[in-house]
Amino acid sequence: MSVSVPADAIAKLVERLEGRDAFEVQEELVPALRAATAGLSPEALTTPEAPGKWSIIEVIQHLADAELAYGFRLRMILAHDTPPLQGFDQDLWASELRYRESNLDDALQQLTALRAANLRIYRKLDEERFDRIGIHSEAGPISARMILFILANHDLAHRRQIERIKAVNR
Repeated sequence: MSVSVPADAIAKLVERLEGRDAFEVQEELVPALRAATAGLSPEALTTPEAPGKWSIIEVIQHLADAELAYGFRLRMILAHDTPPLQGFDQDLWASELRYRESNLDDALQQLTALRAANLRIYRKLDEERFDRIGIHSEAGPISARMILFILANHDLAHRRQIERIKAVNR
């Protein structure tokens, strides 16, 4: 039995990037986060957008942990034949791993190292390996290529979120 990614899934992810290159979007994340957080007070970093929402530091720690999770999924897809890929509850991670108590520099260093390692893997892939898939526990079939585009869109969404949080907390 052959499993494949729905044909329109990647097209939708690419379309949401509005012509931006997924590699470039991912490469610019950490510098953009450093610029967005430059000069912010600890209070500005830890004040959420609204009750029950995340703060800037929580968003950044989430980005680092998402890079860890997606990097693991990428490695599973590349090393195993159609592996199962476990989802995770991002709000539970934020709460139980105390994202609001994270140190900005530590979170950015974690994200920097993980992102660089994952992009190194991506740059070595040929078309066949880009199309390898795993079966996500919630989303179904996803390919290595999809992860590249999912993370680029994820980056942009959270960069917009950080700007909203800054605007609300001015």
